[in-house]
Amino acid sequence: MGILKKPIVTEKMNSLSENLNKYAFVVEKDANKLQIREAVEGMYDVTVSSVNVLNYGPKLKRRFTKSGVQDGKTSSYKKAIVTLIEGDKIDFYSSI
Repeated sequence: MGILKKPIVTEKMNSLSENLNKYAFVVEKDANKLQIREAVEGMYDVTVSSVNVLNYGPKLKRRFTKSGVQDGKTSSYKKAIVTLIEGDKIDFYSSI
């Protein structure tokens, strides 16, 4: 997929997309706002109004098992929230 890894489809993002025309994607960590805008416009044939990015760090996890305590962490990722102009829409469910 290039810069866009996957769309985020949750109840909160569904309500944001219906009410405010905003869509969220997990993107590459080194992607900037201009690259994200071009990737969304090229892939979904829409016009992007604005792009907001959020960097999420890893979360530490600990499990208690028979062999002892297992320490680890989740992977970090970058999330982009894309606002489209009025009238444009992205349908994630069309290919199902």
